[in-house]
Amino acid sequence: MFMLYFTFQFSIMVNKVFLVGRLGKNPVIKKFQNDNAIAEVPLATDETYRDKQGNKVEQTEWHNLKFPFRSQAEIVEKYLRKGSMIFVEGKIKTRSYEDKDNQKRYITEIIVENFRMLDSKRDVAPADSSGAAPAVNDDFATGETPMDAPADAPGDDLPF
Repeated sequence: MFMLYFTFQFSIMVNKVFLVGRLGKNPVIKKFQNDNAIAEVPLATDETYRDKQGNKVEQTEWHNLKFPFRSQAEIVEKYLRKGSMIFVEGKIKTRSYEDKDNQKRYITEIIVENFRMLDSKRDVAPADSSGAAPAVNDDFATGETPMDAPADAPGDDLPF
């Protein structure tokens, strides 16, 4: 009986990221002549752990989100603002540019493919005709964002 063996070398590579966090600023919308638009906004994610001494340590990571489609940018512009909690699915992309001193700089962005707004409906209100997002609760009216509150603060109805 003749046996034939094949050796396959699989090289599967995946560029996929999933993040849940809060927006660090109001989104910036860039509109183009060809009726296209993109939205850009920083996203904060937190990690909490205990160090060797048992002290609680909270570490915040910042991610540059880019919403590359007009339909996404319109939703972001209408409903999201600083402090909004969202889930994003996308891919990581790094690009380079030269600054004013001719130094090569790099920026890493998350190109958003899908996203979901995680704030409750009562916390989300469309922007008014001036484009400014209205204050919908006392936190926003005082300038504090939900990001300033500890994760285990009362009223946080998220399961994580």
